Amino acid sequence: MRKTLAIFLLAEAIPFAASHLAAQTVCPGYSIVINTPEDGLTLAYNGAENPQEQVAALDKFMEANPDSKFAPCAHEYYTMAYLKLNNYDKVIEHGEKAIALGQRDVMTSLNVAKAGVASGKLSDAALDAIVGAAEAIKAESNPGRSPTLSEEDWKKELDAATAQANDWRAYMAYAFFQLIPREPDGTKRLPWLDKFAAAYPDSAKSGQLDFQYFLAYKLSNQPAKAIESGEKAVAADPNNLLAANLLAYDMAFVNNNPDRAEQLARKALELATAMKKPESVTDDQFKADQNNQSGMAKLTMGYAAFAKASAANSRKIGPAIDDLKAAADLLPGNPTLQAQALYLLGSAYEFQYPPSHKLAMDALTRAAAIPGPFQAASQKLLADVKKAAGVK
Repeated sequence: MRKTLAIFLLAEAIPFAASHLAAQTVCPGYSIVINTPEDGLTLAYNGAENPQEQVAALDKFMEANPDSKFAPCAHEYYTMAYLKLNNYDKVIEHGEKAIALGQRDVMTSLNVAKAGVASGKLSDAALDAIVGAAEAIKAESNPGRSPTLSEEDWKKELDAATAQANDWRAYMAYAFFQLIPREPDGTKRLPWLDKFAAAYPDSAKSGQLDFQYFLAYKLSNQPAKAIESGEKAVAADPNNLLAANLLAYDMAFVNNNPDRAEQLARKALELATAMKKPESVTDDQFKADQNNQSGMAKLTMGYAAFAKASAANSRKIGPAIDDLKAAADLLPGNPTLQAQALYLLGSAYEFQYPPSHKLAMDALTRAAAIPGPFQAASQKLLADVKKAAGVK
């Protein structure tokens, strides 16, 4: 017998800040007998000039040897070849088969995770590969010590293995947080979040996981748990603009806590103002995103000020009007929030003393023209204001 030739593949460059992936061993633990079909496959695969030839060699082997005990490893080879061809569906297909047959090593898991991210699609198989990779990372980053190895060299090996494992875990976390937002159903997101937290407890300490729980609870209509997770997210990462903005909005419109809503919204506005344009987006795209974030913060601030004035039986709501006007001007890229800002602005003009019927009608006319959840309420309030103003 002879051991399978150890194949080391440097991981492809990935868009992950300041991280690299060390080499992974293909099919660890497999032994191949010389002059067997499995031996012929490895020779053909390693001698192929391109990934198309590698796929052809694998197809030939699997057709002739469908019951081979080497099939799990063959499926892993498929993932490597198809990843080079950017055929992500095939990577995931063969990765699923390899894992189902017990080949859940780092290489297979990593290839499936990379394919899931690159595909732009939701992939339960990729999420499963990521979660299941945690144990493989432990196993493959725990080198056995040679009796002849000195303490100094042994420490170097352990340090290198630890660094390698950390790189693998970092990529798996990156891939997970790229994939999980693609699941539109919050109730389906939650079990994956639980599994990831259990598999990667160090990554689970980050505010990023709390933020994803926040979004999942929002999507699954569990407002109390959403607020709890949102607070954890902003506590762990005070500079998470989206978390601050969404939590501020929920504090205002769901949790009826205008003081906390205003505090968070002011932080969100500060973060939005300080946004830096990524090189990958155009000036127009960046400005639109910045305006949306600033507009949402202003909307929450305006509503919070309006709510506090109303609770205090005060008709002095100039600050609320200023914030709501600013929100309406900043939110053309988000018609639903713009309509909400205009509806509240019209309400504020009518609420103040003395009421400003004309300004209220102007704001409500704009809101009533925007299809969405605030259209009917805007139309009704507009009719009431016209009646109060004596306008037909």
